[in-house]
Amino acid sequence: MISDEPENLVALRDQIRLWALELGFDMVGFAPAVTPPNYQFYLDWLQAGHQAGMAYMKRQAEARQDPNAIFPFVDTIIVVGLNYKPEAYGQPLDLKPHQGRVAAYARGSDYHTVFWKRLDLLLQKIQSQRPQVTGRAIADSAPLMERDYGQLAGLGWIGKNTCLIHKKIGSLTLLGELLLDLPLPPDEPFTADHCGTCTRCLDACPTQAFEGPYQLNAQKCISYWTIEHKGEIPEEIAQNLHGWVFGCDICQEVCPWNRKSPVGQSEELMGDGRFDNPDLLQWLEKQDSEWQKAIKGTALERTKRAGLMRNACHVLSANGVQDAIPKLQRIMQNDSDQFVRQAAAQALKHLEVDSNVGTVL
Repeated sequence: MISDEPENLVALRDQIRLWALELGFDMVGFAPAVTPPNYQFYLDWLQAGHQAGMAYMKRQAEARQDPNAIFPFVDTIIVVGLNYKPEAYGQPLDLKPHQGRVAAYARGSDYHTVFWKRLDLLLQKIQSQRPQVTGRAIADSAPLMERDYGQLAGLGWIGKNTCLIHKKIGSLTLLGELLLDLPLPPDEPFTADHCGTCTRCLDACPTQAFEGPYQLNAQKCISYWTIEHKGEIPEEIAQNLHGWVFGCDICQEVCPWNRKSPVGQSEELMGDGRFDNPDLLQWLEKQDSEWQKAIKGTALERTKRAGLMRNACHVLSANGVQDAIPKLQRIMQNDSDQFVRQAAAQALKHLEVDSNVGTVL
């Protein structure tokens, strides 16, 4: 058993860092289990109603103040990150009107599972040295202000687009945490802000979802409407998804810190190409069983088949894809999901089709 002498804890921390890198994480840091520095900003964000329909954000507000609410007796938060940047990221795309876009992080295996597996292995390695230590692995799966702890762990700063930005890897990273009841020495927090006077992310947002630097209003955010929102999408939003059927990467695509950052090396997160600019006309033809197989084990399961079909209807409509008309008519009449039928009807209306008789007006 290793003693709790300070020099031994430093050595253990350094060993854990090496283990984390060996497990394939691209960055790792150690943060103290304190109140997140931006907690009051978070409360102000909720007060402004910028969480849109995500009621759980408000319900969990108190828990976000103290990581002990997630894991009692936590002393240390190990923050790890995975780079998911694909090849040719941010370069101009020559998309056809019937193609959609999926956020890069969601094109491969579900990142939750990837993190949980690796973090559980990391915990096992720690317990091989400290059998009495307990921990909890988290990957966007608990009310924890992850980016705050990433900054406290020295991994980067929170940019104007509200993403954590690493100086070498950029912002195309997913975060996970291992909460431990072990007081390891923390890393120096990252205190600099390297966004400077740049406002490219704010200027590029097509829906003007940023109320200002560091202030994202989910009510206007494409990612919110295509992922988190359940049910019907208001027409003014539905016609302004700008091709996105799951998430949105625009504020990251224009970020200078992502221009020369390395491509991700995690094959699990890269995917097999099935969600790289998918054919939405084919999406409308998929049977339920095909959908279940296609999205199983991916982050797209959060939106499920109904959400993806709903979003596809709107993107095809906004892009004026006339070839979608017969498919939309069939969906409007026969789909098992109420909101998919509504989306098809809304799309047909926008395409100037009389949905009752099926003739072009």
